[in-house]
Amino acid sequence: MEYTIENEYLKVTVTTWGAQVKSVIRKSDGVEHIWQADKSVWGYHAPILFPHTGKVVDGVIEAKGGVYESAQHGFARLMEHELAAMTEDTIVMELRSCEETLAKFPYEFALVSTFTLEGDTLHHTLTVENYDEEELPFGIGYHPAFTVPFDDKHEATDYELRFSEMESPLCVNCLPKGLVHGDNYYLGSNIRSIPIDEHLFENDSHCMVNLRSGTLGLYEKGTGRGVVCDIGEFPYTLIWSKPGMPKFICIEPWQSLPSPENGSRDWNEKPAAAILNPGESWSTTLSTTYVR
Repeated sequence: MEYTIENEYLKVTVTTWGAQVKSVIRKSDGVEHIWQADKSVWGYHAPILFPHTGKVVDGVIEAKGGVYESAQHGFARLMEHELAAMTEDTIVMELRSCEETLAKFPYEFALVSTFTLEGDTLHHTLTVENYDEEELPFGIGYHPAFTVPFDDKHEATDYELRFSEMESPLCVNCLPKGLVHGDNYYLGSNIRSIPIDEHLFENDSHCMVNLRSGTLGLYEKGTGRGVVCDIGEFPYTLIWSKPGMPKFICIEPWQSLPSPENGSRDWNEKPAAAILNPGESWSTTLSTTYVR
């Protein structure tokens, strides 16, 4: 199912499949900013990553005496979420633990996605609630994909990623296995922007750590049109697209990392975004502003 909210600036559609933002149309120029999930390229719009970001060691989780297969980025992006509430400017969706989730992740939980429009900004809050009898460790992150170019008058090279502060982005290297191993690198030195070209993602994503910037935006050179993500509360921000000339750019604020390459499969030993006691909850918000 799909649900839509709108105001004078934006029209936003969210799908229950994965609780993804499927469409954000800026009313002033009719631009569709969300990647439309062409399966021949990449079949998602804006997946949410839970109960972990990236990969885990050997693709499995060991917890509560069991062994559970766990795909990259977890299962929340691959399941139907239920509409919990809706108003003129807000959509709330929920994924609760069930027989299907317990076969992959042996914890009782609720994952609540709240989408709220405020002017030309969309806020997406993820709330995790622990209904289990034990502590609940988890990782979590966002993975929205923004289409480039914005219209047929431009090309992908007419865009750049722009930080709000001067940066020398230190990147956590996860190649070749998708797991952290400590061989980090710098994406640039004393830069404010990263040009979009066919070489930027030829070796996959870039996971930047310890950024000073409060925002990272995808801007159209010369016009000021852009999509700007508030990354200030996130310890990690990734940028990613398919190799070659990008058709979309992902800006991915994460609260956790993939497992260490030589780390444990034990879920309780994996670095987490948070560890909730029974009855506790925890939230994070990605705010994205569509500017012109």
